[in-house]
Amino acid sequence: MRILPKGWKAYLIDLDGTLYHGPQMIPGADELISALRAQRIPFLFVTNNSSRTPEEVAAHLKAMGISAQAEEVCTSAVAAAKYIAEEQPGCKVAAIGETGLIKALEDAGLQIVLGHPDVVVQGIDRHFTYETLTRAARWIRSGARYILTNPDLLLPSQDGLMPGAGTISAAIQAASGVKPTVIGKPAAPLMDFAIAQLGLEASEVAVIGDNLNTDIAAGKHAGCGTILTLTGVTTADNLPDYVKSSGVEADVVCRDLAEVRERICGNRG
Repeated sequence: MRILPKGWKAYLIDLDGTLYHGPQMIPGADELISALRAQRIPFLFVTNNSSRTPEEVAAHLKAMGISAQAEEVCTSAVAAAKYIAEEQPGCKVAAIGETGLIKALEDAGLQIVLGHPDVVVQGIDRHFTYETLTRAARWIRSGARYILTNPDLLLPSQDGLMPGAGTISAAIQAASGVKPTVIGKPAAPLMDFAIAQLGLEASEVAVIGDNLNTDIAAGKHAGCGTILTLTGVTTADNLPDYVKSSGVEADVVCRDLAEVRERICGNRG
């Protein structure tokens, strides 16, 4: 089996819900990546999760048996830091997030401060408190720009769905009255960053993901092809609801990663 639209030369592959659930690899993830490598098909791992550095993401994948290198990883944290550094080089940034976001901001030459920031950048923060919410709302209401790494309301995990960065953002938006500039899927900056890394036109790239609202919508908005795998947020049961809520449909829908591999690589590899 190899039935895909012509012209797709490379793939942007989501992680959470597509290749793994928490520490658990989704069946077929290792074989998909191995097949892509064997057939020399270019790809990048593209994740909205801002909590890990690219090095940590690669290590997490390797620990599950999925071949990965840090330079193959594009995170919303790195894309957010690049976006801010290009628009406001060396500015003062208040970071609401975890290791991946902090490291990306430092590497981009931005000043991380605890007060009077030019920019408030927020990602997933599993230690988020009422005090943090209060400070963020006050800074933003006083004129600081608000950048959101990604809008995911929920994240798939081994034990079920958990609140994502978008849920935290909903509280900050309610308290500040300001909508953020969004970096991660389905917004353009992360996609633009990843496509540029491949050095291809958007029409030559396809997105593989489990979430119609983020992965597939991002691919559609960017002009990429799209492959939906029913391994995470979107399932066979809720697919009609997600099509309705997202307003998008994938070019190709696969029941699992074995089917994704067969569609891209054929029965070999």
